[in-house]
Amino acid sequence: MVGPRHAGSVGAPDGGLPPVHSGWNNPAVPRDRDVDAFDRRAARYENGRIGRLHRDIADRTVDLALSCAPGARRVLDVGCGTGYLLRQIAQRLPDAVELAGVDAAPSMVEMARTRAPGDGRLRFSTGFAEKLPYSSGSFDLLVSTTSFDHWADQRAGLEECARVLAPGGHLVLTDLFSLWLVPTLVAGHRGRARTTARAGRLLTAAGFRSVRWHRIYTLILRAVSATT
Repeated sequence: MVGPRHAGSVGAPDGGLPPVHSGWNNPAVPRDRDVDAFDRRAARYENGRIGRLHRDIADRTVDLALSCAPGARRVLDVGCGTGYLLRQIAQRLPDAVELAGVDAAPSMVEMARTRAPGDGRLRFSTGFAEKLPYSSGSFDLLVSTTSFDHWADQRAGLEECARVLAPGGHLVLTDLFSLWLVPTLVAGHRGRARTTARAGRLLTAAGFRSVRWHRIYTLILRAVSATT
């Protein structure tokens, strides 16, 4: 996951585009409980029934991403967790020169580094979607799997994704997007982009084009592909 949540991330109550906030990088903002929870789960994140579910979703996302960008040379995984998705991409893209992962949970990043198979192309860093630690235009493929819903400022995060992608680069993002989730937007998840319509508006506002939606897993897990 990438992007600690806090009260300042609440968006527009009318269902429009949530405003951009800068509180995510304020030292006075405490570490979010989401980050702490993922830190505690790092060692067992790929294990058991839930671990199999995460791997299955990641595998399907990899299939979609490589169908969109089969010749990708520089890949970034935002919310990389233990690095499973990037390890799969490393096997399937032998000509890729850089495979980078970023996550807000330090223990996830440490686990990803531990599990990297001695492949020098794989590099993992601690950071947030709202301020990615990479130069503009650095990647031609950016993936994110079940991380977007945890970003403190989804609009700012998507703008950062667009910034680090080269012109014509591809974004593939998998998360919770469904009309079944509309009731959750009334209270605890108010301001979240949990529907394709709301997420689509954020993607367009961030500068993405050719936005397409894909069924990935069950009725509420969808993937979106887009280009810069």
